[in-house]
Amino acid sequence: MSIRFRRSLHALLPTIALVVSYSEAAASTINQNASWTIDRAGTSTKYRSVAYGDSIYAGFNGSVTSAAKFSAPTVNAEYLSAQWGTDIESVRRTKSGAVAEDVYNNKIVAERSYMQASNTRVVTFEMCGNDGLQARSSFKSQTGTCNYSGLTAAESNCKKYVTAAMDYINANAYAGVKLKVVSNLHYPGYAVDNVQSSCTDATTGATVKMQDKFLPALARMNFMMCDVARQKGFMCADNFAQYMGADYDSNGDGRIDADALRYVSGESEASYVSRITSTLRSTIRDANTHFVSSSSSYDYIQSDDTHPTYNGSTVSSGLFGSSTGSGAPRYTTISGGKNPIWNQYGHERIGWAVSTYNPATP
Repeated sequence: MSIRFRRSLHALLPTIALVVSYSEAAASTINQNASWTIDRAGTSTKYRSVAYGDSIYAGFNGSVTSAAKFSAPTVNAEYLSAQWGTDIESVRRTKSGAVAEDVYNNKIVAERSYMQASNTRVVTFEMCGNDGLQARSSFKSQTGTCNYSGLTAAESNCKKYVTAAMDYINANAYAGVKLKVVSNLHYPGYAVDNVQSSCTDATTGATVKMQDKFLPALARMNFMMCDVARQKGFMCADNFAQYMGADYDSNGDGRIDADALRYVSGESEASYVSRITSTLRSTIRDANTHFVSSSSSYDYIQSDDTHPTYNGSTVSSGLFGSSTGSGAPRYTTISGGKNPIWNQYGHERIGWAVSTYNPATP
């Protein structure tokens, strides 16, 4: 996912100005790896959960040298530790700014050894966000006649590499892995996109509302991720529903909004896209204001309007290498499958969504 910042490394690299772009426009990338073990009292048994992805799983926080300690994969590791009564090593092999092809080739394939360890029990991945963000940025800059080929290419590349990733993980992960999960995409900047384009449609001659163009494309990508997961033995954490739908019934249809927006196993693409873009469109809200009740909300998105908010401190991750550390769980017991802040931060929400599929035993 994308944000731009520039940092001169005066002490070590005086002649180099590092630019890592996350502003949706450029495609600069940086490895942000980390390993954090949930060190549970009274046990020495340790299992591993491996997460591959871009800046979302990395826990990107605007820095080239650090990332959130409790990004979504480590949040899930805490749930696993509570369920299994064991230590859990959360391994993140991530590359901020990477498109799906990059995550697939340079993380999942090139760093397959992490999921091949004999104590690995969970493998999860996410990708495609930067494909979508870069296509969106390119579209926003267009004048004259609108060209939709970038959005089409983003969808095509997403399907190609999500499918390849699942096949590769199925073929290469340790045979004792109990759970494989893909996380789909939230819609960063949903409110900002509620404006007209600078280009005009070739058929109508009119500008197009950008939200109306981007939402169906995102819906098709999210449907694909969940449906391919269904076919290939993966679970799908529906982050779009978790982020963009409220935790109460805002339209009086008898269903909590976040539940109503979720992918339904076996439904058709047409049915899903229609539900997201039309039937339940009025219930979709920008994740900067995620309502947990009709009168209370939390901000799931950092000030860059892209990356999830998080609880707690950071770990070294990025330009100066990755960190390996351990610490006691924040919550030694988790009642009802939800920690006390499960719906208060973006990363907590993704970690909880992944955890709903955790097996009872390792």
